[in-house]
Amino acid sequence: MNCKVIAIGASTGGVNAIREILSFLPADLPPILIVQHMPLRFTEIFAKNMNEFSKFCIKEALDGDIPKSGQVLIAPAGKHMELVLKNFELTIHLSASLKVHYQRPSIDVLFKSVALCAEKNAIGIILTGMGKDGAVGLLEMKLKGAYTIAQDEETSIVYGMPKEAVNLGAAIVTVPLSDIPSAILKALKHI
Repeated sequence: MNCKVIAIGASTGGVNAIREILSFLPADLPPILIVQHMPLRFTEIFAKNMNEFSKFCIKEALDGDIPKSGQVLIAPAGKHMELVLKNFELTIHLSASLKVHYQRPSIDVLFKSVALCAEKNAIGIILTGMGKDGAVGLLEMKLKGAYTIAQDEETSIVYGMPKEAVNLGAAIVTVPLSDIPSAILKALKHI
C-alpha cells in the first residue's frame, strides 16, 4: 500500500491557519484530512466557506469516503475521523465513541489511525490550539516514519498543542505558519 496522506490538526486559531496553508498549496496533492475543533454544525459551514476560495475539493467527511488526490476532508463536529484499510482501499471511518482530550473529533484519533494505515507515506501537521490533543498521535506518526511538522510559537494564536508535540519530540521540524506549505511540498518529494 503506497497511498500518501496529509493529516492536519488544529484548534483555537486553526481556521485562519488552515485557510492560509491551503491557499499556498497546489491542488494536485494527496488527500488532506483535517480535524479542526469546532462546535456542532460549524464544520459543514467551515467546509463550504473553504471550498469557495480553494483550488481543492473541500467537504465534510462522510463515513465510507475514499480519500482522493486534490480533496480535503474535514472531520464533522461530534464525530471522530479515522483512516482505515477496507477492501484494500484507504477509507474514512466516522464514529461517536468517547471523547479524547475532551474532544470529538480528536486529532489524536486521526493521527494514530494515519500512523497505522499510511506509516511513512504520511505527513502530519499540528497547528495552533489549546491543550494537548494531537501530540501523542503526531509522535506515533513520526515513529512509523511519517514526516511531522509543528507550527512555531511565534505564529500560533495559542501555543498549546504544538508545544506539547515539540516537548514530546513528535515534530521533525517546527516552522512558522508561512513556511508550512513549502515544508509539506518538500516532504512530499521524499515520502
